[in-house]
Amino acid sequence: MTTGIDHEQSASAHPGTTRLSRALAFASENRDSIRAYLSMIGGSGGRLLISMAYFIAVANTLSIADFGLFATASACGVMLSRLLAFGFVSPLYRIATVKQRLLGTYTAGFLAGLVLSLPLVALAGVATFYIIFHGEITLGVFARILIAEILCWRIMEIVVIVSYGINRFGAGSVLVVLATGLKALAAVAFAYSGTETLAAWSWWYLAANGLAALIAIIFYYPRVRLRWSPRLYLRRWIDAVSVAGAETLFYVQSELDKVLVLTFGGAEVAGIYAIIMRLVDLTALPVRSFLTLLVQRLMRAPEIIAKLKVRVGLEALVAGVSFAGLVALVAVLWVFPKLLGSNVAEATPLLVFVLAVPALRNLLEYHSELLYATGRTVVRTAILALLGATKAGLLAILLTQGLPTQSWVGLINLVFLALYLISATVTYGALAYKRDIRRRVI
Repeated sequence: MTTGIDHEQSASAHPGTTRLSRALAFASENRDSIRAYLSMIGGSGGRLLISMAYFIAVANTLSIADFGLFATASACGVMLSRLLAFGFVSPLYRIATVKQRLLGTYTAGFLAGLVLSLPLVALAGVATFYIIFHGEITLGVFARILIAEILCWRIMEIVVIVSYGINRFGAGSVLVVLATGLKALAAVAFAYSGTETLAAWSWWYLAANGLAALIAIIFYYPRVRLRWSPRLYLRRWIDAVSVAGAETLFYVQSELDKVLVLTFGGAEVAGIYAIIMRLVDLTALPVRSFLTLLVQRLMRAPEIIAKLKVRVGLEALVAGVSFAGLVALVAVLWVFPKLLGSNVAEATPLLVFVLAVPALRNLLEYHSELLYATGRTVVRTAILALLGATKAGLLAILLTQGLPTQSWVGLINLVFLALYLISATVTYGALAYKRDIRRRVI
């Protein structure tokens, strides 16, 4: 017979074996999650390569100034797309994750919310044009970019979200790659079309995004019977609206820098900045796949982040992967500076000045997802409003100092550091407060 002491002695004598056993046990317990992540990361890898091809074609075909205008208009479209259906995407995703039998009912609610939200979205779009873009591009060009982002690409994203909710990770990943591939094909066709204007590209962009939305709806959305149930929708409406507000604020604080750079620096500077941030954003794709799975886990078992060790480990993982991604990209472009084209080559030397930005930016997204997954939607909205205001203020101060490009680009690290410290303090404070209240009630 082997005693407990014998087991301890054996383990201490063979620590490597013990670690291997623990690793195998962890892999066995989380087999489905690992398989799902590998499926999603495969999709992210494919999307990364295709996104790179798309980015190279567009950034080097348009002038740097036109690319800055396109990137800023696209960013505005992403922000406004979160108003679509008044945030009813959130209840739709929750139902797909935990109560699939009600998916048809909540799909009907989403469609109703989509139709009702269109006048508000249109009004916000017109206001955005006259405040930011009037005199820079025509209303028609701006409208086509917004429709592509708000109606077409956002609907494709919602189909992907629902696919992930019902554990069809492979299908969701294939759809993302396919949709990104359509944009890449449109960009390559545009590059060889001989018409290198932003007006021409807006038509190609709308067509690619529209086709992606049609394919998503016809071939990838689950076959459901639509059922109308206003009583259920009203119960979820506060959550939906708060999520819509939170997501809009998240993308405002995430994309606001492009708008401010255009406002204070002009289209040329906005183009250079957009190239930098686009390259930064490409390195975040593996992190976002991980966050998608983490949110699902937290919805089902929010207690898994109760331990400090787990929280620190997750933050370190997000930051490490983000930082390594940009370092790898900088190293490649250092050896092959014109690998991504001549226009991109003008901006790539500045990447070394923003090495901390991917980690800090992705940690902001991680904090936001923590609050969403654990049901702190009101707190999430308040934090994002605070971050958006802080970011706007800091960037406005930075961009009006007349600093050389390298100086203000480098100082962006400090802007994101300030945002991270605010976000971490308030997020973990909110999580700890909720746990403390629960303990006192018990």
